[in-house]
Amino acid sequence: MLDSGTFVQLSETLLTDQPAPVPQPLTHSARLWLPKRVLFTPDALDEPFGQQMLARAEAHNLEIELLKSNRLTGLRGADARETYRNAKNTLAVVCAPPSALKLQPTPPSADWQMNLAEGCPAHCQYCYLAGSLQGPPVVRAYANLPKLLAGTAAYEQAGRRTSFEVSCYTDVLGIEHLTGSLAECIRYYGTREGAQLRFVNKYDQVDSLLDLPHNGHTRARFSLNAEPIARRLEGGTASVEARLQALRKLALPQEQGGGGYPVGVVLAPIMPIPEWRQHYTALLDRLAATLDFPCDLTVEMISHRFTPGSKDVLLQWYPNTSLDLDEATRAVKRNKFGGTKYVYQPDDMRTLKQFFFTEWQRRFPYAPIQYWT
Repeated sequence: MLDSGTFVQLSETLLTDQPAPVPQPLTHSARLWLPKRVLFTPDALDEPFGQQMLARAEAHNLEIELLKSNRLTGLRGADARETYRNAKNTLAVVCAPPSALKLQPTPPSADWQMNLAEGCPAHCQYCYLAGSLQGPPVVRAYANLPKLLAGTAAYEQAGRRTSFEVSCYTDVLGIEHLTGSLAECIRYYGTREGAQLRFVNKYDQVDSLLDLPHNGHTRARFSLNAEPIARRLEGGTASVEARLQALRKLALPQEQGGGGYPVGVVLAPIMPIPEWRQHYTALLDRLAATLDFPCDLTVEMISHRFTPGSKDVLLQWYPNTSLDLDEATRAVKRNKFGGTKYVYQPDDMRTLKQFFFTEWQRRFPYAPIQYWT
């Protein structure tokens, strides 16, 4: 087991050989994702919602291809890196298959997973989609979303509010300007007394969400991390400061110009980088200063982990990454299906958990910690 000194020493390989002072926060907004290709399948164009997405793509003067069949072809390049680049510059508007109507449970995040798209425009070097989605990481947005939403009513349970997570496989805000899918979900769940919508993101373009009739049935969550991690490992996303200001906008009461949403923070993936206590203390202080008014706030805490499959994919996508993927310093965790996951050692997890629980509860005593993993 690692003692605390060895723990910090090993973790220094993530970003730098020497501990560094807390950097000044970056403040940039995320650049709008404008893919080089937008593909529409025939089935997608038969859907009224697909036609709305077509109009959005046309409004951004994007290169649009109307496919002759419902198969996506020609997405692979000469190698994994070229395939990755091609895929990350492609939006495919398709219809979700009938199997998507059969929802899967997704604890501890929510009761059920309801996907409005798969694939993400961001370039996070620890991406949890690596190894979990089949084929090139193209963003596939679902034109039959209204039908998928209507199907979720069958999963609502009487006597309690059933939660539906829509951002397991994409950043819903990162593609919203091209799809309108998140607004569609917010409006729908605003009419469902027995349901709650949940989404999480790393972007900051929230103005179009402020006046939607959510009726308190959507919890808008932002993924936050220490400044060095966000700066080095979360390419294409909004700065932490921009996310904090977007969080503030959504949480502010509507009479003060905000959205009046229940909100949440997802601290993820938590990593013991050099001077990690100092960096995460600075983050939590900034969050407390941002939410300096009463609001409905929750937090989820997720430590970094990876699988052998995701490691292989990530090293193909980001061969020069500084992300710590050293299996020798990790503990092995197995799921009920025999799958292997590499997590931090138990003593190190306890150290991290104790720090985050103490620091969170000191600043936000009325904001529940939903889970630590």
